Amino acid sequence: MQLQLISIVLILHCMEYTNCQHHGSRHRLHKQGSGVSSQGCQGGCQTCSVYNGCLTCKPKLFIHLERDGMRQIGVCLASCPNGFYGTRSPDRNDCIKCGSECDSCFNRNFCLRCRAGSYLHKGKCMESCPDGLVPSDTKKECVPACPADCDSCQNSDTCTRCAPGHFLLHGQCHHVCPDEFEPNDSMECIPTVHCEVGEWSEWGPCSRSGKTCGFKWGEETRTRKVLQNPSSMGSPCPATSETRECLVKRRRCKPKGQRRGEKKKRFNLQEKENAEARRERKREREKETINLEDSESRNKTEHRRRRDQSRDAGTV
Repeated sequence: MQLQLISIVLILHCMEYTNCQHHGSRHRLHKQGSGVSSQGCQGGCQTCSVYNGCLTCKPKLFIHLERDGMRQIGVCLASCPNGFYGTRSPDRNDCIKCGSECDSCFNRNFCLRCRAGSYLHKGKCMESCPDGLVPSDTKKECVPACPADCDSCQNSDTCTRCAPGHFLLHGQCHHVCPDEFEPNDSMECIPTVHCEVGEWSEWGPCSRSGKTCGFKWGEETRTRKVLQNPSSMGSPCPATSETRECLVKRRRCKPKGQRRGEKKKRFNLQEKENAEARRERKREREKETINLEDSESRNKTEHRRRRDQSRDAGTV
């Protein structure tokens, strides 16, 4: 009898142990199936799931749901991607999708950039702009018909004449011309032109007071040409000539007597030329005198002939 009681107690303990093991196994299987964990999460996740990615994010991060087939995977980001805007609450920070016409937005009712085919105006995306405004394909916004400070324009992006006190450059109006540009008389910004000079020439002969002899120390000079004159605001031209002291071997100048001899030679040559000119003028005068005498002789002969003819006619 006592042995039977001991056997029954042992059987009951065994059954209890088996039930406990089965219950523990079911709990572990349930926990593994859900995959929820707060350890080993990556990319800023605070809690995560093997199947759904991030479930909650660390403070200040936004949770963003990315679709992968039939499921959504959560990721934690410092800022929301294009097409979404961020909302914060004490429990979590979410990325909410913008309206269908917005490429990016501040909130559901205020767009920051529109999708192709729409133009932004006061936070709204419009297919056509209000009166007084025109669409800008470069800015993707509704803008005034002419750029700011423009008096007349080609289109909303290109000005052709600026308002008074402004200067035109590349279709835009400026209060002051940018660096390396300067205004002209037509109120346009034109490139600033800086002076350009050529290379230095060789040094000239060493001289002193216009002489190249009779001294030991003198000066020599070299020059360079201006290739491009500067504009009114351009860099001015540097010096185009410079002089330096020079040393030459002492050399005597030619004697003054030799210079007087050369001067006398030039004087004699000039005198010879003058004498020849005087002789030529004398021959011309003599020729004129001979011609005059011949003319007078012919006139006298003709006069006598006519007088003799008249006398002969009276005698007959």
